[in-house]
Amino acid sequence: MERQFSEQEQVRRDKLEEIKNYCNPYPEKYNITHKIREARLLEDGTTDVAIAGRIVFMRKMGKLSFVRIRDIEGDMQLEIKIDMVGEDKYNFFKKLIDTGDFIGANGEIFTTQTGEKTLRVHSFEFLGKALRPLPEKFHGLTDTEMKYRQRYVDLIMNEDSRRVFLGRSKFYSYLHKYLGANGFLQVETPILQNAVCGASARPFYTHHNALDMDCNLRIAPETYLKQCIAGGFDRVYELAKCFRNEGMDTEHLQEFTQVEWYASYWNFEDNIKFYQGFIRGLLKELIGDTVVNYQGNKIDFGADWKRINYVEEMRNVLGFDFLDIDDPKALKDKVVEKGLFTYDELEEYKSLSQIIDFIYKRKIRTDVLEPTIIYNYPAVLIPLARRNDVDSRVIDVFQVVACGTELCKAYSELVNPFTQREAFEDQLKAKAQGDDETMELDEDFLSSMEQGMPPISGLGFGIDRLMMIIYDRPSIRDVVLFPQMKPLNDTKKIVTVNNTPLVDTKVIDFSNVKIEPLFEEEVDFDTFSKSDFRVVKIINCEEVPNSKKLLKFTLNDGTGTDRIILSGIREYYTPSELIGKTCVAIVNLPPKTMAGIDSCGMLISAVYEDSGKEKLHLLMVSDCIPAGAKLY
Repeated sequence: MERQFSEQEQVRRDKLEEIKNYCNPYPEKYNITHKIREARLLEDGTTDVAIAGRIVFMRKMGKLSFVRIRDIEGDMQLEIKIDMVGEDKYNFFKKLIDTGDFIGANGEIFTTQTGEKTLRVHSFEFLGKALRPLPEKFHGLTDTEMKYRQRYVDLIMNEDSRRVFLGRSKFYSYLHKYLGANGFLQVETPILQNAVCGASARPFYTHHNALDMDCNLRIAPETYLKQCIAGGFDRVYELAKCFRNEGMDTEHLQEFTQVEWYASYWNFEDNIKFYQGFIRGLLKELIGDTVVNYQGNKIDFGADWKRINYVEEMRNVLGFDFLDIDDPKALKDKVVEKGLFTYDELEEYKSLSQIIDFIYKRKIRTDVLEPTIIYNYPAVLIPLARRNDVDSRVIDVFQVVACGTELCKAYSELVNPFTQREAFEDQLKAKAQGDDETMELDEDFLSSMEQGMPPISGLGFGIDRLMMIIYDRPSIRDVVLFPQMKPLNDTKKIVTVNNTPLVDTKVIDFSNVKIEPLFEEEVDFDTFSKSDFRVVKIINCEEVPNSKKLLKFTLNDGTGTDRIILSGIREYYTPSELIGKTCVAIVNLPPKTMAGIDSCGMLISAVYEDSGKEKLHLLMVSDCIPAGAKLY
């Protein structure tokens, strides 16, 4: 179907056709002498300065106009006079150039009476037509979803967003400089792997056609980096894209960027010192200080970091020695007996590692605000870490936690092939108990260990989460240029071969469905119209801690302010499958507090009975409908 243009878009297209009579509207290049940031530092009177950028503001007057152009590092004002550029060129500018267009300008630097560094234009060139207008509000996009979907517009209009992503680029430069100066070699390891190993997580699977074998996208580069150590590299690191087929929330994405480094002859204490130096130097490089402002809290990474013994703290919380328990059911029984959690809250956690990790995250980690080193982990949690020489039930591991979230994890590595095989076999037992995030037994990795490995300490951390804290962003998607989103107009096309559909087209059986009887009592229109039904976009969805039923929704309701609604539909949906969906909510209900959180409205669902069981479907509508659209 032919696309319909708005009035503004059509006007710009008409101008483009007219521009073709004067010049090539899409020239090959333009020779600049300075970036805008550099030009702003030049002394008044400097001539033959050529800069280029996108027009973000124009004030067209009779014989004098002012233009503001922008590149990724800043803005600069241009003064365009008819007697400088000539009447024909000036009229061309006034008639055919719009905000959003690209131009190049050559001229002389001067400062206006108001102190504005300006380029007095002697000549300019048209460099590219913007066929879509920029957002009307000069400060940029306010719709959170559209910021993620149209990051290119967000970068044009929002200085704060540009600062974040420029900072992210500076992070990469600092990382390579810091590690390179300390003898680390950058390497690249496979993204397609044939064993799920390196971390406990659900993988993405695919099929390698040429080799006719199933593969998984890597969840971590760990085992390959250790094989590099076995091959003789003393210190290695990788900037790695990793993939984990898990839920999405404000701190997790299925595709994320991770740094892992490994050093021969170190233990985890050496890594603590090295990481502290890295973080403090990084913060000074990015923000000029070691104090970070995150969600209303000042976090001082330059002060001494507190230490917490994981095992001792868990013993204090539980009131018993959990290391002596090797049966998941027995551990659940003790936890419930102590009144810490209910069986319902623990139901989905099947293995010892899952139960212990759940308790730690709910009872310990959430309360840690300042940078804290948490060490002395139970061995069952990390099968690739070295067991402590004094107590084999614990491992030489540390984790840095700040703002209630994990920033990095590091440990003295397990290099004993016999112990490693036993740990992998324990993982297989956990998988049999229902833990679907366990590692597989990797014979290639075991073979490299049998070749011999020196003492090793390794460390890994997600860049996205670190950037989120440094730049005070509430969601990890705010620091990822193009976060994964469900496409708009996501209509599933039926592909056919020889007129045979390649999708399941069977009719759904509703014969056992029972619906509630219709209300006999009538309601007048005025009463009905008091309920404000609105279309909402699900920005984020996450499980509510300590609740078996509740999901917490962060919604775009078209107002520019996120709306929080809680809904008891956890048994029907996982959070990740709802993010990006377009739904319907009543938004003028009084706030209701659930699990300590104010729920401001109600999402609309369809409920019915099928074969004696209650069924529920969240009402979803076309993604083409904008957030905030009212239902009548």
